[in-house]
This record gives sequence, structure tokens and C-alpha cells, in this order.
Amino acid sequence: MPTLDFKGKQFIYAHHLTVPCREPKIDTEKSHTGENPPSLDDNLIIHGDNLHALKALLPIYAGKIKCIYIDPPYNTGNENWIYNDNVNSPMMQAWLEKNSPIDIEDLERHDKWLCMMWPRLHLLRELLSDDGVIFISIDDNEVHRLRMLMEEIFGEANFIACLPTVMNLKGNNDEFGFAGTHEYTFSWAKNRDFAQIGEFQLDDEELESWSEDDYGYYKKGANLKSTGGNAPRIKRPNLYYPIFVNQKNEVSVTETPKARNYEKVLPITDDEEMSWRWSKQKVSDESYNVIVERTDSGINLFKKQRPSLSDLPTKKPKSLFYKPQYSSGNGTAVMKQIFGRKVFNNPKPIQLLKDLVSLSTKQNDIILDSFAGSGTTAHAVLALNKQDGGNRKFILIECEDYADNITAERVRRVINGVENAKDENLQKGLGGSFTYCTLGDTIDTEGMLTGDSLPTYETLANYVAYAATGSKLEVKAQQKNYCFGETRDTRFYLIYEPTLDFLESNESALDAKRAEQIAKECKAVGKKAYVYASHKFMSQKELTPMGITFCQLPYSIYQIAEN
Repeated sequence: MPTLDFKGKQFIYAHHLTVPCREPKIDTEKSHTGENPPSLDDNLIIHGDNLHALKALLPIYAGKIKCIYIDPPYNTGNENWIYNDNVNSPMMQAWLEKNSPIDIEDLERHDKWLCMMWPRLHLLRELLSDDGVIFISIDDNEVHRLRMLMEEIFGEANFIACLPTVMNLKGNNDEFGFAGTHEYTFSWAKNRDFAQIGEFQLDDEELESWSEDDYGYYKKGANLKSTGGNAPRIKRPNLYYPIFVNQKNEVSVTETPKARNYEKVLPITDDEEMSWRWSKQKVSDESYNVIVERTDSGINLFKKQRPSLSDLPTKKPKSLFYKPQYSSGNGTAVMKQIFGRKVFNNPKPIQLLKDLVSLSTKQNDIILDSFAGSGTTAHAVLALNKQDGGNRKFILIECEDYADNITAERVRRVINGVENAKDENLQKGLGGSFTYCTLGDTIDTEGMLTGDSLPTYETLANYVAYAATGSKLEVKAQQKNYCFGETRDTRFYLIYEPTLDFLESNESALDAKRAEQIAKECKAVGKKAYVYASHKFMSQKELTPMGITFCQLPYSIYQIAEN
């Protein structure tokens, strides 16, 4: 398969592996959790460099994100974004030493954009579940380079669609030759064999072709009178009977309805006796599913066609992505309703995000946006939850200074309610909560040796679990026996407390008594054990027959479990 080469690729090729892991730090004052305490299990808004934030999420959310949406810089030359990843390469550092905004005059702006995207896309892929989907908004400046990048990282076979997304139906007359109407939305699966794209609910225009009664939506279906070779009465005598219709168009098969002023209707076509499609009993049981249509020539009866798949009709999304609500002006209008003024350039319209999320998630899935901007993704998730009673969770990452006063503030306001909003649900408030985080210090092995940098038990347990298994374990709170999680074949123990006194004491060691207890517990459930501790009083030769593998802190954090 052809691959894309660009300046700096050899230096950033494995950069995502070398990015240090940082501990998410909860900011209680900026969180919005109601009566509940802030938690990393809540919706999250993270303020910090998205490369480091994505790495910080891996121990907790690797393989757990169902839908990712990102709206990266389009690299138009007018955005003044800065590429400043701290890649450990003198040549890269010399290349980027100016650390200046990237503009239209920068002839290497495409190389820098690719260097920026490469490690982030790798980390995003690790966070996706096996049936997860990523959506990326982009325009003509980088669409072709992005596709080659995605094919290399996600695999050509996992491509789903490149959706021209109409954001300005009138067109942008400032563009050369043609008035631009659209951007693109890339859709890629982590593994297309497992991914699913749902269907849309019909929009208002399409719903006009449906009527509604006490039993739901319907429209006129087939004539209740049979047609074809088997329609004559002689072939289906049991389906020839009178149906009675009163002035209110109510249907009955009662033989003596004269007192209620019913008219008798028989299945006759051109003076030939035919048959009904339904039995007499079915008409009696489902009289509410019959449409009465009166004409000059008499009364015709039709079946009510009901939606077959859900309470509302659905349709497969088309590869040309368009709804009037996708207009970029709608995104600006909603922000003005929320803040009372324009506070953000080109916010994404909420309907676009609602549709992408609804097509790719179920009610308990997690959605991630690592270029959060104005916070539209969180707004869309909360709106969908309000609409269908779902419990979807969002994670937003924003590096700019407006992460609190625009991104998070928007979410606070839509949770509580926006008085001037046109949408009734938004007026009343969408409900929900979120925990606001920043990025703490790196999990530093040298700092653990000196006691200068000791992460919490839960943070280190999450990190150890991810490093050992490559996925998230359901990490338990600190147990008396220091077991913090398990897989099908293995239990993991972390003998650790975040104080230097404990780590230097015999209490932190794996000794014979503790090893025997661990071996007994694991043997009872048919599992082996990985034990992480600062030191031990037994040799590995003694531990191996007991089914125990010792991993010394901090050096063996990265020891990979066999299963």
C-alpha cells in the first residue's frame, strides 16, 4: 500500500509511545456535579495539551470509547495554530525552534500538520473500542493527506465513508471558480467487521408523509381488497364477507349494525366478487388499522402501514450529508442564545454532532472529542440523552485558555437551562454533570525512587494495568490484600502506598507469608498472579512454582502479562 512521506515523519513515527503518562487532576471548583463528588468516571472536560491528555486517558479508557469526533485545525493558513510537540530529536527541535504560528507563508505547514496529527491519531485508535468509529471534520486543504494518513494508521479496509457535508447551501462566493458549499466528514472504523452505523430518524419534512393515531405513526398502505390470480371469491371464499362502515369511518364486521347507521362494503371489482386481504377476525381485532376513503364511486378500504423497525420510521444515511440544521450559521446562533453574544468563531452545529453520535452509539456508550473547541459535542450528547433517556458519556479535551470560560461554561449553562433558547429542552436544562480536570505531573519512575513524585494508589494501579495488559481493567479500590484487578487468567497485586516511609519498610515487600496467601487465593480460582512491589524477600525461582511473577516497582511497570 502506498504511504505518505513528509518531513519529520521518521522522528514522530513512534512519538505516541514516548509521550509520558500524566495523572488527571480533578478541579472541584470548576466541576459541575451537583450533590455528587467529582469523579473520573463522570463526564470529563480536560484542559491541557490533547496529546498528553489522550495518553493520560489510556490507562482508564483504552478500548472503551465507542465514538470519537474531532475537528482539528483545517490548516488553511489563517488559523495561526502552533505545532509545538516536544519531540525528543535535535533535528526536530531545530526545525521548530521559532515556535511561531503557522500561516499561509509557511511552506512546510502541511508537514507540520501531519506531524501534529500522526501521534494523536495513533492514541485515538488505541482508545477506540473494537466496534468503535471515528469521525473527522476537514476541508479541501488537508482532506487528501488525511485520507492517506488514516489508511496507514487505521487501515484501508476500515474506511467507511468520506461524507461531503453541506454547511452553506448558498455557497461561499469568496472561493475561486465555484461557490463552496461543503466540508468533509471522514468516517473510519477501528475494525469494520464489528462496527455498525445506524439509521436516521426521519426529519420533519419526511414525517409529513406519516400520520399519527393512538397507536403511533402510519401512512396509507395497500388496498384491503385483494388483487391477482387468487383474489376471486371462488378461490378464497372465507375472505368474502361484508365490512360495515359508519359515518365516523369506524369499521365493524358485526352482522346487524343497522341501528348504528353503518354502510356495507363488499370486495367487488368491476362487478366481480373478489376477497379481502384480511380475515374477518383480523378486521375485528385491528379495525384501528383500517383507513376509510370515500369517493364518488363508493368506499375504499386501505391498510395502515406502520413503521416496522422502531417507534419512528428510519432511513439509511446518505453519503451526501445534508440537513438545513447543518448550516454553520446554526452553530453560531445557538452560541449566541447561550452566551448572549458571539464568543466563538465557526462553532459546529449541534444537529451535525447529534446525528453522528446517534448513528454510531447506543445509550450507554462513551464519546470523545479531543479538539473540543466550543463544546458542541458535549451539548449534543446531553441533548440526545434528554431526547431518548440515554446515559451516554462525553470526554472533551481542550488545550486553549477558553477551556473553562467557553467550553466548560457552555456545558454548565445547557445543563442548567438557557432562558432565551428556542429549543424547549434547552430552556429547561438538559441535565447531567461533568468533572473538570487538568493534567498533573508525569508518572515518573525516578521520582518514585526518591519519593518526590508518588502517584495515588488508584492512578498507579490504572497505569500498571494498562502497561501490563494493553487495556483497561476494572480497578478496585485499595484492598487489604492489595489485589486491584484481574483478567480471565491472571490476578494483579500492587503492594503500594504513596509514602516513602511505606515503600522503604518491610510492609511493602513481597515476603513468604504474603506470597503463600496470594498463591492460595489464586489457586482457588485457577489463576496466576502478577505482584508489583518495591522489593521481595523470596527469589523468583521460589515464586514460579506458586504461580507468582514478581515485578519490581518502579522498573517493571512495563512488564507485559502473557495473557
